[in-house]
Amino acid sequence: MTKESKPDRLRQMGALNPRPEGVRASWFREAGFFDPLDLVQVKYEMLRHAREDGTNKADAAALFGLSRQTYYQAEAAFERDGISGLLPRTRGPKSAHKLTGEVMRLVEEHLDANGQLQARSLAELVHSRLSISVHPRSIEYRTRGGA
Repeated sequence: MTKESKPDRLRQMGALNPRPEGVRASWFREAGFFDPLDLVQVKYEMLRHAREDGTNKADAAALFGLSRQTYYQAEAAFERDGISGLLPRTRGPKSAHKLTGEVMRLVEEHLDANGQLQARSLAELVHSRLSISVHPRSIEYRTRGGA
């Protein structure tokens, strides 16, 4: 069994710095604790450098190979959630957010009463009764044992 490398783990987490060569802070250039591949660590040190060492935000971002926009996003995330705010987040909905309990009860009632209806018909029913637009494939996925 091969041991997974740190860059492999960072890549899987979405925390691999795509431009480690852009990190110019001297303490990242020496082998040791600071790793320019670790984007969470790079962002944290960028924020710390500006706050504790008095460097302006644009210069801190440049020193760590990041944009000012990334600085401000990291700063807001850190203020909101602490160090966990610097961890990568997946984008988009985390679940079938339109398929609420109310929507699924309506779908299941009509499936029980009418047998197999087409997903398109069920989507139209949901829209007419609940004023919620749902894609027919979302209904198909949920009614056939998906997430």
